[in-house]
Amino acid sequence: MTRLFNDPARFTDDMVAGFAAAHSAHVRAVHGGVVRAERPAKPKVAVLTGGGSGHYPAFCGVVGPGFADGSVIGNVFTSPSAAQAHSVGREAESGAGVLFLFGNYAGDVMNFGQAAERLASEGIPASTFAVTDDIASAPKDDPSRRRGIAGGFVVYKTASAAAEEGAPLDEVVAVAERTNARTRTLGVAFDGCTLPGQSEPLFTVPAGKLGLGLGIHGEPGVSESDLSTAEDLARTLAEGVLDERPADAGNRVAVLLNGLGSTKYEELYVLWGTLSRLLDEAGLELVRPEVGELVTSLDMAGCSLTVTWLDEELERYWLAPTDTPSFRRGALTGSGERSAVAAPATGAYAGGAVESAPVAQAEGDGVRTAERAVAALRAAHELLHREEEALGRLDAVAGDGDHGRGMCKGVDAALAAAEQAQAQGAAAAPLFAAAGDAWAAEAGGTSGALWGVGLRAFGAALPAERAPEATELAKGAEAAHAAVARLGKAEPGDKTMIDALHPFVTAFTSAVEAGRPAGEAYGEAVETARKAAEATAELKPRLGRARPLAERSVGTPDPGATSLGMVLGAVAQCLA
Repeated sequence: MTRLFNDPARFTDDMVAGFAAAHSAHVRAVHGGVVRAERPAKPKVAVLTGGGSGHYPAFCGVVGPGFADGSVIGNVFTSPSAAQAHSVGREAESGAGVLFLFGNYAGDVMNFGQAAERLASEGIPASTFAVTDDIASAPKDDPSRRRGIAGGFVVYKTASAAAEEGAPLDEVVAVAERTNARTRTLGVAFDGCTLPGQSEPLFTVPAGKLGLGLGIHGEPGVSESDLSTAEDLARTLAEGVLDERPADAGNRVAVLLNGLGSTKYEELYVLWGTLSRLLDEAGLELVRPEVGELVTSLDMAGCSLTVTWLDEELERYWLAPTDTPSFRRGALTGSGERSAVAAPATGAYAGGAVESAPVAQAEGDGVRTAERAVAALRAAHELLHREEEALGRLDAVAGDGDHGRGMCKGVDAALAAAEQAQAQGAAAAPLFAAAGDAWAAEAGGTSGALWGVGLRAFGAALPAERAPEATELAKGAEAAHAAVARLGKAEPGDKTMIDALHPFVTAFTSAVEAGRPAGEAYGEAVETARKAAEATAELKPRLGRARPLAERSVGTPDPGATSLGMVLGAVAQCLA
């Protein structure tokens, strides 16, 4: 288990501070993560890796010459927020654009995509690419739905080497795409990992068994089988990966045997002895294979095998020299081509702070509306902290177990921002906007981004100078639903928070249109949302991290729908 921490909620912040202090020659800490200590003397594409923490040396451990220009670091197993990614992107860019590289998880896709859009709006070319190497997470005829696990290490390395050689942004993206298309990974778990501050692992594997097809965010394997000898496991891994050999592939391959946190190096070498022989018998030529911990999952016991079929260019990039805190290869040349400039050097973003637009002030009964909004967030804050552990257990059934902690971090930030806005006399709309932005920025992940846009959209419908009418509240609820559905790309039946939000909004709007008082309509809609959240237990997830474990999820309600129903209920009690 994870034993060394101060406040579990600040585990990632404390880790980043210590990491930057230990490796000051390589990195400097910035808001949202780390960037190289020295900036390039001339413009180059800034390759930024990122995702939740808990995977060291991925992602921050490979920041340095020849590899990544920076890393965006989210909470443990939680995607960074769009605000964090945007911040690191601005700090790292040097005039040739930014490329965000990450695993194919809904929160990462959502938040890095928003950050890239924001950078582009500021005149900084920005692209994103999601790695999809996990063969156990979706069928081979549907690779776009596969997760990104340890194979991302090879994608990050080749794309970074291309950028280091001076390739333009579109060519660096093409290298990432080509590497990903030639990369396959299969992993196994012998036991689950434990989040900081928790006493129980996110999942367990029965004695004598292994979980085949694990995720790197504490997700259990998609199936269980007997654990026998290292030779048998080597055959399972090799056969699984080689069965998906790309049609146009040659024989030269980059290979990773990756430990997930608790599996000892000696055990990995025992396994490698058989794996290297099996790969050789399959006619493959191994190009600088790597055996060790590259993409971990805190203290998870397990390992994964990655094979990337190389072409001439990808082999050159794979072998290119690099110097980072955790990964070094060859001898770098041209060290004098870097400078120690700390601030963003070039690019369209080089000016000072952007002036904020005037904030609408509350007037008349609008002051009371702002007060009630803050009171509602306080009620949600109390409820979520009380239910944090229960929500985490729900999420651990088929996910990474961080939903309760993420919701608490989000509501903490939202409440603080709302209280500050209220103290400044803000009307309901800017107050909800500030709360939503703070929730998204601090919580990260899928739920953080969705709660952020939902709160902002709801508040936009509320007047500044008077109490909102029931029809305006209904319009706000509809706007929140539309914003969440649009960003999350979810529909009823996908087993997400939409399965509670959609029936809530439908019931509330229908009751208001029928002339029911707002309070009465709201209370009835809350009961509809709660029942709908409970009913998600019978659904199979079609989106998000729980999707590869769809069968395991049946019988357990969706954490996002459940927490939404809880919050709506807490607000109802507060307003009553």
